[in-house]
This record gives sequence, C-alpha cells and structure tokens, in this order.
Amino acid sequence: MRHNVAKIPRAAHISPVMMPNHSRQKVRRRDTSTPIHMQELYKKTLLALIFLLVVDALLAVFLVYRTFPTESLMPEHKGGSHWHYGTVSDMATSEASAVRLLDKSRDRLRFDFKLKEAATYPFVGIVLALDDDKGRPIHEDWSKFDTITFVAKCAPATSMMLEVSTFDEKLSTAGKFGTYIPPRTYFSCNEQGMPVTLELARLLIPEWWFPVRKQELALQGYKLEKVGQILFGTSSTTPHNVDGHVEISELTLHGRDYRYLAALVVIILGGWVAFGVWFFLAYSRALLASVDSKMKTNLPLVAYRQLTVEPYKDKEKGAVLRYIANSYTDPELDLETVVEGTGATRYKINEVLKSELGMTFTGYVNKLRLTEASRLLTENSSAAVSEIAYSVGYANVPYFNKLFKEEFGCSPKSFRILASQQRQHEQ
Repeated sequence: MRHNVAKIPRAAHISPVMMPNHSRQKVRRRDTSTPIHMQELYKKTLLALIFLLVVDALLAVFLVYRTFPTESLMPEHKGGSHWHYGTVSDMATSEASAVRLLDKSRDRLRFDFKLKEAATYPFVGIVLALDDDKGRPIHEDWSKFDTITFVAKCAPATSMMLEVSTFDEKLSTAGKFGTYIPPRTYFSCNEQGMPVTLELARLLIPEWWFPVRKQELALQGYKLEKVGQILFGTSSTTPHNVDGHVEISELTLHGRDYRYLAALVVIILGGWVAFGVWFFLAYSRALLASVDSKMKTNLPLVAYRQLTVEPYKDKEKGAVLRYIANSYTDPELDLETVVEGTGATRYKINEVLKSELGMTFTGYVNKLRLTEASRLLTENSSAAVSEIAYSVGYANVPYFNKLFKEEFGCSPKSFRILASQQRQHEQ
C-alpha cells in the first residue's frame, strides 16, 4: 500500500547562525505547534470509536431481543389471527360434566365447571383454536419457543392440564383436531393465583392416543412447527361434584435462539478487528506524515559542521552557538562547560539561545542530538540504536529512547522501520 506522504528528508548542513532572524522566529512558531496529522487522526479515531460503540449497542439490543423472543397470546394475537374459544366435556351420559365459558375477554380465560362421577373418565376443558380473519383454522409455528408461562387461579385448589395440539402431515387432517398429536402436561393452581412455567419440549403424549390412532407406543416425538390449538382442562385429581372456577391470564410464549448471540459476537469482533486494522494503517500514515513534518521543522536548527559566525556582529553570541554546534555530541556537555569554553556568562548563553532559537540550553542540545540521531537512523541501517545514542551524546540509552519518542512520536526502532518503508515505496 502506498502512503501519500512527503519523503522524509535527509538532514542538511544548515547553520542557525546563518539564518535570518525572521526565519528563526518562524521556525519557533512551527516547532511549538502540535502535529496536525496526529490531531486529525485522533479526531477521526474518536468519531469512528463513537460510531462503532453506537452500532454495537444497537446491534446488541436487537440481537439480544431476537435471542430471547417472546409472544403474548393474551390479550391480543399477532396479525389477523385470533383465538376461537370452545368447550369440551365427557358427553357419553346424560349426567355429563358441565363447563361454562364466562366471557371471551382477550386478556384472560375464565370458566366454571363441575365434574360428575357418572362418566367413566370425568373431564371438561376450554379449547383455544387459532383462526384467521375469515374464521378458517390455521397453524402457528412455535418451534422458536421453549417455554409457555401464565398465571393460573382455580377454586378449589387442584391440578389442571395443558394440552398442545400439533399437526402431523402423515397422521393429521387439517382442522380436525382429533387427528392431531396431543402432547400434554399438568400444573398446580390455587385461589390466590400461581405463576406457571412449562417446558414445551417436555410434554408427553398420553398412552391411550397410540392405540386409538394405531401408532406404535415408541412414537413419542412431536414437532411444534404447526400448532393448531391449546386446551386447558381438568385432571384426574380434580374434585368431583364440586363447583369449580378457573382463570388463566398472562399467557406468553418464551424462546431462546443462541444463534443470534453467536452472530452478535462475530459481528462485534469483526467490527473491532476492522477498526484495529484501520487504526493501525491510519496511524502509520499519520506517523509518517508527522515525522516528515517534524524533520522539516528541525532541520534549520541543526548545526552539523563548522559554523560561520560572520553574520553576527556580536562575536560572543557567535562563539556560544559555534561552541554548542561543535560540542553537542559530548556526553559531558553542560552549561558550565560552555561557560568555560566561551568565557560567556550563564545569563549570556541563556539569552542567546532564548532570543535566537526560543529554546533553553538543554532543549537546544537535545534538539541537535535527536535530529542527528534521526539522520543516522535513516541513513545507517546497520548501526544499533545504542551505538547511535552514544554517538550523538547520550550515555543512557533508555533516556535517549524516551526523548526520541517525545520528539518524533515513535521509538527509534519504529522510526527506522518507517524510514525503510518510505524508501521502498519510492523505489
């Protein structure tokens, strides 16, 4: 990939002493500014990060919602479908058990009943069959749901039955629920009302159904892709010859589909990986541009050769600048050394550097050393970083690394790699 940045320049033999004063002032203003390339990168990174977090949050809300789907069966059903209410009971004798649906409210199911012992198997129940908007029976896919919940009240307290009629293309006739597979289970209820949670995958097909439908007893499986009706009815433990009342409310289906969570993890990881790759590439480009800008700013401040001090009428000022330019690679160089070598006072030395370059003594010496080090790193790929550090006047390599990173925004090793990449792109 080719980066559109300017070439990292080689250090030139430019003397700060030979620069016009207005040029030196201009250099000072540029040198103290923050690299614009890195500022733009940080702004873009912040915006990209905010965008990524917002998208991740929205995806998380949506996919977590899809992971745990719910469907309320009361008070209203979805689309144009609705429940068709009906009653069932033992009708074999004239003394049949009685059941009466109290209302057809869409938010609850209420019915009274009384079981009679005259029947061999006393039973009553309320059926909820699903119809379309034209009253035709339809099926609903419950395969994404694994539990059904509701609140059950009954007087007297007893156990009741829930049956889910499922359509089987090989065994069933559409609309004739007697031919449907009837998996069922039981639950307890009392007068105060009990929250009930039943697992749809653990319903059992009653044994009497197999000989009636001429099926093998081993055929215990059923599917929930086509549910036609549900039934709430009495059980064998329901009291006989007693007036009873049942109320079912808050009927809701609940499911779990972890594929959505897996998709969420994949999408989030993919997004962050893409963000990391983008940031790495953008950071590399911005760092190259920033280093290039920094090098151009530093070049006019470097004195690599003997300085000509004739442009200065102040011989003492010229002597100070020349001495520092010739001695900055000496690890022992300090302000006292310059005082002894030039005869200038400490005040004079600081005044010269401040007025001419806008720097302190330490800042200027570090600037000279680090810029020379950047030139050596660019042109001498075989020299070790420690060797270069010693050659420009740093006896402490970690300290050199610290100052270099503060100056150029990257370590000496990274700087060398960037310079090498720049040369390869230009070839």
